[in-house]
Amino acid sequence: MKVSLITPIYNEESHLKDFLEKIDSLQLPIEKELIFVDDCSKDSSFEVLKTFTFKSNVKIFKQEKNNGKGAALRKGIEEATGEIIGIQDADFEYDMDDIPTILAPFLKGKADVVFGSRYRPENHQVHRTFHYLINRFLTIFSNLLSGLYLSDMETCYKFFKSEIIKNINLESNRFGFEPEITAKIARLKIRILEVPISYYPRSYIEGKKITWKDGIAAVNHIIVFNIFRSKNKFFKSEIPRSYIPTSGNWL
Repeated sequence: MKVSLITPIYNEESHLKDFLEKIDSLQLPIEKELIFVDDCSKDSSFEVLKTFTFKSNVKIFKQEKNNGKGAALRKGIEEATGEIIGIQDADFEYDMDDIPTILAPFLKGKADVVFGSRYRPENHQVHRTFHYLINRFLTIFSNLLSGLYLSDMETCYKFFKSEIIKNINLESNRFGFEPEITAKIARLKIRILEVPISYYPRSYIEGKKITWKDGIAAVNHIIVFNIFRSKNKFFKSEIPRSYIPTSGNWL
């Protein structure tokens, strides 16, 4: 079994080499495939990627123009060859050492999708009040419309069986991926788990890119994908029938 870790890259030059060294040396219980999609960085991120000497199986792509995180993820998902596909941001906000914990339910045959949650009750880490409240609001709002009971919808660490994520029609280009994918997997007959993870938020000076505008956009995405999008266009016809609810027209 293999896990494909997809990392969108945009202007990460200042810390990218350190990040690549850590993820390249990351030890996992199964084989790993690293997929990097440079979203037309304006700095030397792509050059750092191309000149780094990897020990891992790696694929590197460059977008012709800056389209956003969601577009980069679509490219990475398309190119991934692992039975499990996970999302990894190109910074140190999330602790890669948590990935084996996220993979464990897959390896035990107990999950089809796993979210790494920064806000599970068994996680005693202290968070910044404003950031916490915004994320809680978006998660609760998403839960009300999707029917899922999650503690952290906006988490980066989302891992999927490839036969699920590869057969979802993804549309969002920027940070709308999080509410979109949550709304769509909520319509499937699958096992979704959350596991607690660590989180070390960086500041805008350190390169954080998401802004209040993306928070407003997230509310719009939650409404659109849970209420107004036609559910029969969410999934490709190749998705295994075992994941499709028996009632309703989902394809």
